[in-house]
Amino acid sequence: SVSHSQITRLYSRFTSLDKGENGTLSREDFQRIPELAINPLGDRIINAFFPEGEDQVNFRGFMRTLAHFRPIEDNEKSRDQNGPEPLNSRHNKLHFAFRLYDLDKDDKISRDELLQVLRMMVGVNISDEQLGSIADRTIQEADLDGDSAISFAEFVKVLEKVDVEQKMSIRFLH
Repeated sequence: SVSHSQITRLYSRFTSLDKGENGTLSREDFQRIPELAINPLGDRIINAFFPEGEDQVNFRGFMRTLAHFRPIEDNEKSRDQNGPEPLNSRHNKLHFAFRLYDLDKDDKISRDELLQVLRMMVGVNISDEQLGSIADRTIQEADLDGDSAISFAEFVKVLEKVDVEQKMSIRFLH
């Protein structure tokens, strides 16, 4: 769980971002975070903080979303097996990442959704044709059930060997 000092630190981060001083953050407030401003998926990560149809997030919501990015501490690995899975578990981190791709929320990443993310990641200096073949190859490698899309289970399988811990611990809290 999050320690008292971490909460205090997060709260001071939250209030420093809360330019309107109204106890909630807007999308514009998030865009002031340099790490998100330069992240090609920054806008999608920011969107993840906002519940459907909302344009403000309070401290509680802020903490809840950030929890996905907290590195897993060694002492948490031996936690109570029957307790709820922590938000920063590998499964939840992967699910969060999956949702950054799956824009239409149909629990699949289509070729088109993959293309959109690739385009953001690599910018404009690569042709549509090249991007298309990267997308096709990615889907080909990941797609086990032949539906030409990537399900969450397939996504998890592809990332089996990837150190999600390193890639998805955003350390803008420290």
